[in-house]
Amino acid sequence: MRIVPHILGAAIAAAALISTPVSAAELTGTLKKINESGTITLGHRDSSIPFSYIADASGVPVGYSHDIQLAIVEGIKKDLNKPDLKVKYNLVTSQTRIPLIQNGTADIECGSTTNNAERAQQVDFTVNIFEIGTRLLVKKDKDGKPTYNDFADLKGKNVVTTAGTTSERIIKAMNADKQMGMNVISAKDHGESFQMLESGRAVAFMMDDALLAGEEAKAKKPDDWVITGTPQSFEAYACMVRKEDPAFKKAVDDAIVGLYKSGEINKIYSKWFESPIPPKSLNLNFPMSEKVKELIANPSDKPAPDVKI
Repeated sequence: MRIVPHILGAAIAAAALISTPVSAAELTGTLKKINESGTITLGHRDSSIPFSYIADASGVPVGYSHDIQLAIVEGIKKDLNKPDLKVKYNLVTSQTRIPLIQNGTADIECGSTTNNAERAQQVDFTVNIFEIGTRLLVKKDKDGKPTYNDFADLKGKNVVTTAGTTSERIIKAMNADKQMGMNVISAKDHGESFQMLESGRAVAFMMDDALLAGEEAKAKKPDDWVITGTPQSFEAYACMVRKEDPAFKKAVDDAIVGLYKSGEINKIYSKWFESPIPPKSLNLNFPMSEKVKELIANPSDKPAPDVKI
């Protein structure tokens, strides 16, 4: 884990809601823990491009979700009247992110975590920060068309996904229910999933479409790949906090809604989805969807409808 002083640009700092500092006697739960320690611990990913990932040797995360997380820190600083609040970074994976929030190792996790009813029994979710569809990344053929157009084409094939994700659950259930005979490979993270696809060990990579766009952008030859397939679910991303800590959840929600109301979220989105991003200065060219516009206009902590197309 790395402890670093937290410094933010004026634009993101201005986006957090202005709030009245609370007295130490009023504090409970995570706010009390942060106030007494002088440190907030942020759970982050290392390869969830462009949401939360490591782009250089510094080991400090960057990304869309991480910028939202940094704005949350600014809100907490104001709430606690602690302008010198320090940030500790704690790396999490798809499989460790919930336990590390539950046991207090991380205070908040903002990455590419789907807000769903099953997880909501273990952690609380903030207002949603993104919405995606679960699809496929496949190689193009010599004519520039997908080698596999949809999930039905993957019978008997090697398909990779990332362990501990909702995509893993969906593809395994589909394989069993439809007796497709796929060999479903569960990689440790999104980077390893794409390596298996790029090396030919799998013919398709199932994951959230925005994450697939991130992996496609960092490929050796991005134009060799295409996102395809009928979405098998629509899912909302949110940040995770510990259960039964309403004061901290409210502080986090207020900071996120402040980004939405100020319009600062549009700058953050454009920075990570419509502009060159590190480490290769590639542009995902992934315009904001109507579903993301809707969640910004009407903030909610409810999961996306559990609907399969």
